Amino acid sequence: MKLRPVIGCPVFATLFVLSAISFSGRDTRVSASETAAPQPNVILVFVDDMGWADFSCFGNQAVETQNIDRLAREGIRFEQFYVNSPICSPSRVAISTGQYPARWQITSYLANRKLNTDRGMAQWLDPKAPMLARFLQQAGYATGHFGKWHMGGQRDVGDAPKISEYGFDRSLTNFEGLGPRVLALKDAHDGKKPVAHTLGSDKLGRPEEITYVDRSLVTQSFTAAAIDFIKQADAENQPFYVNVWPDDVHSPFFPPAARRGDGSKRKLFHGVLDTMDEQLGVLFDYVRSNARLRNNTLILVCSDNGPEQGAGSAGPFRGFKTHLFEGGVRSSLIAWGPGFVNPERVGTTNTTSWFSAIDLVPSILAITDVKSTVAFDGQQLSDVVLGNSDSSREQPIYFRRPPDRDAFYGVEDCPDLAVRDGNWKLLCEYDGSNAMLYDLKNDRGETTNLAVENPEVAARLTRKVVDWHNSMPQDNGATFRLKPRPLNKNNR
Repeated sequence: MKLRPVIGCPVFATLFVLSAISFSGRDTRVSASETAAPQPNVILVFVDDMGWADFSCFGNQAVETQNIDRLAREGIRFEQFYVNSPICSPSRVAISTGQYPARWQITSYLANRKLNTDRGMAQWLDPKAPMLARFLQQAGYATGHFGKWHMGGQRDVGDAPKISEYGFDRSLTNFEGLGPRVLALKDAHDGKKPVAHTLGSDKLGRPEEITYVDRSLVTQSFTAAAIDFIKQADAENQPFYVNVWPDDVHSPFFPPAARRGDGSKRKLFHGVLDTMDEQLGVLFDYVRSNARLRNNTLILVCSDNGPEQGAGSAGPFRGFKTHLFEGGVRSSLIAWGPGFVNPERVGTTNTTSWFSAIDLVPSILAITDVKSTVAFDGQQLSDVVLGNSDSSREQPIYFRRPPDRDAFYGVEDCPDLAVRDGNWKLLCEYDGSNAMLYDLKNDRGETTNLAVENPEVAARLTRKVVDWHNSMPQDNGATFRLKPRPLNKNNR
């Protein structure tokens, strides 16, 4: 069947997309009679390029993200949650594997084959990586990925493994993954013909797997596919794990005509944010309206890294996407689950616990009672996620900058490494020089360097982060240099 572009027809687009979704062919259905009690369902919503303060429940006064806000009112907000990289691909590796992405030689966004090699990176995530989805799949879960992938299969890398090879029964992605995918048509509503946004995905073969929809309908395609998948799993009494990873609110920004505002970058971003919230709300309402799903589903929502400069907002935090400052790696996190979240903590904000995306993998495995012998870098913190504890990680959180981001967004020399340990945050170069030490309890904006006043703390954390860095596979961050580019240009 030949696929044709679909513009401005969401119903037809949704039906067309669902017809293209793949199955892995695996049958591990578990009937209700085979389990002592229903296993929890999990939905992980991973927003693209959204700043800590972009949800209105985290401070955005320009746009009301009412569907996300309702999740927060019915669940818990976490103010000190981190992702494990300030840029896309490694952040996704971390939240999928429970391990630092440097272990798998993915430390910046995956691009074309040559650029990946020049930066000292793998071409795709090794399928042998310890995938959360695979653990759950092997335990009888239906597993689906709907949204951006960006862990292999983009630009000119057409021989990467398909998403199904990582433990997913069904998938639908965009231009940065292989298998059934939705590619966007960018309509500026200026009378000109919409232009396809493919970044080479349309040249990677199997055109029958490609559907074109208006850019503003891509997230709707993902949520519709997710709902269809959930319906099937629920009908067969099978627990499910679902990734919903919209490529909103990443640029290019092409919201519906009514939400373009004055056409400025910030207004277009807010139009996309508002539309995404509305489209995600359809999924949330579907789960909420079904008593069986509502009482047995945990929904987690966060962002993959900080905001693009001039688009989203990191609120009180310093830096943007690509930076190891708080604005690049701190993410808003919401946990919703009436059958799981401590009812005494519903509607509250956890301002105390600091933990990160690598901790979610062992925590989800604990919540679903699925065993694993893998040595995760993450810590099992299910009590924190469900509101039964305000504890934090026992080990520091370590960060390494993307190898191609030594100077970016106006910072002439971005710190190479960072570590969070308790209330202390230290940033430095690969060799430990130029240490910057901040007390995040009293200075969350990272404004006052306390390294000189606290030499023992600075020395201890410098040793820790340098030792960690040296223990990981190395990339070419020390030698790789980008050609000069305009400061405000989005270089992904």
